Amino acid sequence: MSAQTVLQFDMRRSPECPDSQEARYQGCLEMVKWADEAGLSVVGFSEHHNTEDGFLSSPMMLAMAAAQATSNIRLSVSALLLPLHDPIRVAEDVAVLDLLSQGRFMAVAGLGYRESEYRTLGVDWARRGSIMDEKIGVLLQAWKGEYFSHNGMQTKLNPVPKRQARALLCIGGNSVAAARRAARFGLFFAPAIDDPALESAYNAACDTHGFQQGGVIFPREPSLTLVSDDPDRDWAHYGKYLLYDAQAYGRWRHPTRRAYAESSAIDLSTLREEGKYCFLSPSQAVERVRQKGSINLSPLCGGMPLDVAWKSLELYSSKVMQAL
Repeated sequence: MSAQTVLQFDMRRSPECPDSQEARYQGCLEMVKWADEAGLSVVGFSEHHNTEDGFLSSPMMLAMAAAQATSNIRLSVSALLLPLHDPIRVAEDVAVLDLLSQGRFMAVAGLGYRESEYRTLGVDWARRGSIMDEKIGVLLQAWKGEYFSHNGMQTKLNPVPKRQARALLCIGGNSVAAARRAARFGLFFAPAIDDPALESAYNAACDTHGFQQGGVIFPREPSLTLVSDDPDRDWAHYGKYLLYDAQAYGRWRHPTRRAYAESSAIDLSTLREEGKYCFLSPSQAVERVRQKGSINLSPLCGGMPLDVAWKSLELYSSKVMQAL
């Protein structure tokens, strides 16, 4: 398959979800194994902290488990909320992930948009931009495998990753500042929204800093998708999980946040009309892939029951991939 098939997990769980957290995490890992065997492109894990619904708070751990359980699929943490972490610890974890996955792991560093997370983890929200810059600098220095001064100590990372920094880390965000940050550090830029102005800002900053090997990875208007043999039925029975996810994100809305998945839906009808969450028939999914060149599968979205999630993936494998 030449299409980009993304499998996404954030482990958020509606109060109506019938499955335990243990069952969902075990199921997630089994789905990652399935995706590897089926030939999907990439599996992505998200990060948030101090949530009421069990949003994934340790994506690096889950990525490590996925690396051990797979052989081919690429692995991504998107976004890794870098200001909330010790940069030496992140550098160490990414190095081990790079070696263990044989070069299949990449993190998208994000600033985040929830002040409560910064307060929970004791990080200064007002200084988040400069903290992000400082910690990116530490990562890039550490991955060189040379001694450098950090916190008054001479520090050297060992082991070091096999690949170069720009293969390990790219910069996320939705602002001109994020685009310029990516260029300044010589990294790829992965915005959360398809905005040509961000690409222009990134390219201009690359010219300023003499970075000639950059690039922008746009999300391509993704929809969080499940494949269904009867979309009308599944919207009626299981749409509540998608609506829960949309409204949970909506409660975190921040004035500066722009992302394609940002929903303003108030009910199932408006959510379905928006098109940012979808139950698609196999033929509709085939058409979506042919139009966009990619599809984002989110089988456990909002606490979707495991049996429904598996049926979606099986339909994708047997009907959509076969047609493509």
